[in-house]
Amino acid sequence: MKLLFERSVPGRRTFILPGSSFPKREVPEQLKRKAAPHLPELSEVEISRHYTELAKQAFGVNSGFYPLGSCTMKYNPRVNEAAAALPGFARIHPLQPKDTVQGCLEVIEQARKLLCEITGMDDMTFQPAAGAHGEYAGLLLIKKYHESRGDSKRTRVIVPDSAHGTNPASAAMAGFTVTTVPSDEDGCVDLEALKAALDDTVAGLMLTNPNTVGIFDRNILEITRLVHEAGGLNYYDGANLNAIMGWVRPGDMGFDVIHLNLHKTFSTPHGGGGPGAGPVGCKKLLMDFLPSSSIGSRVFEGEMPHTLGQIRAFYGNFLVVVRALTYILTLGREGIAQASGMAVLNANYLMRRVRGAFTPAFDRICMHEFVLTLEDVKKETGVSALDVAKTLLDHGMHPPTMYFPLIVHEALMVEPTETESRETLDGAAEVFIRIREMIGKEPEKLHLSPLTTPIGRPDEVGAARNPRVRYEFSE
Repeated sequence: MKLLFERSVPGRRTFILPGSSFPKREVPEQLKRKAAPHLPELSEVEISRHYTELAKQAFGVNSGFYPLGSCTMKYNPRVNEAAAALPGFARIHPLQPKDTVQGCLEVIEQARKLLCEITGMDDMTFQPAAGAHGEYAGLLLIKKYHESRGDSKRTRVIVPDSAHGTNPASAAMAGFTVTTVPSDEDGCVDLEALKAALDDTVAGLMLTNPNTVGIFDRNILEITRLVHEAGGLNYYDGANLNAIMGWVRPGDMGFDVIHLNLHKTFSTPHGGGGPGAGPVGCKKLLMDFLPSSSIGSRVFEGEMPHTLGQIRAFYGNFLVVVRALTYILTLGREGIAQASGMAVLNANYLMRRVRGAFTPAFDRICMHEFVLTLEDVKKETGVSALDVAKTLLDHGMHPPTMYFPLIVHEALMVEPTETESRETLDGAAEVFIRIREMIGKEPEKLHLSPLTTPIGRPDEVGAARNPRVRYEFSE
């Protein structure tokens, strides 16, 4: 399709601005452009058609099945959007006097209390703008804790080899060195390797439970105990909380600090560059180090002498918190547990439906997601996980996460979420089964997929190494 710049016609307009009642003021010469900006000129109907066409070419949760593993791309209820659009929330300014935004502060306070209850934490900040930002903030809390005790030699953070890539990156950004521990044959933390990695230089452990292969680590209490006995703290990556919320609390597992992804677990919009929200919760021993401008049991600016300071402007992405609180209040205690229970049920149901066609990397009861390995398929037929993922597009289905976690070769990570019906899961299973039959009959066809999308298979290496991110004007 043509870009807006290519559709542009000189002199075409969308609207006419009314005349100004204020005196005309000339812009100083030093502030003027040397040349007119390249702005597209189109009518309103042409702009509307352009973005409608773009929307048709984009695939989202509203378009069809979107089982992107480890990302919890579930449906965002419209009632959340209605709440966030209320004028008393949408039209405030962060510099307003506090006595004029008491309702907004009450939203943050309610969200804080409920999320602390769900996670087993004692306090929470909403400043972090997303999950990775929350990781960074949580690690700074751990760092601040050790520094406050004069324990400066604790410079290492332990991360499992199945972790999200943001975990070691966040630890490095916070000034720690990263020690990787391997997974055992069940896909969980190797306890003996963990014990060998623990000493008085360990600041903490970063862990997701259930982990990135969709398995709940049965040794979690032993893992957190070992880290505590070594003098370290336990950090919970909340990426997979969608599997356990309402059933198990990270705080009860022995974790001291946690970040949440409101744009995943609590049904607020996800992707497209944000905005997201990655609130960080912690136990009492870390409360004094939370960012300033916290709410509730914490006090305001100037009254938190040990705070790590501001990590983002004001109180974070407030309207994302409004959406998440609406979701929590809509579901209630029973609904939260039912949502995670359905996520686990859906994942296990779909895994068993496709097990005859493709091999689960860990053939056991999973939590909210599961990982398929196509290593044998590739060896036998030359068809890779990438080929299968591209072929799924031709069947009206978004591909699962590919080649992650790295501990599984030719991996496809599938997360159906709780918002999908049994009919949708049956349809998806039939697609997987049909593709496996195609591999046996005409494997070469899968190397060409997708064949029905607006753009076929691009040169992904070339696009990554030589990106074209700006429109090249002829003038």
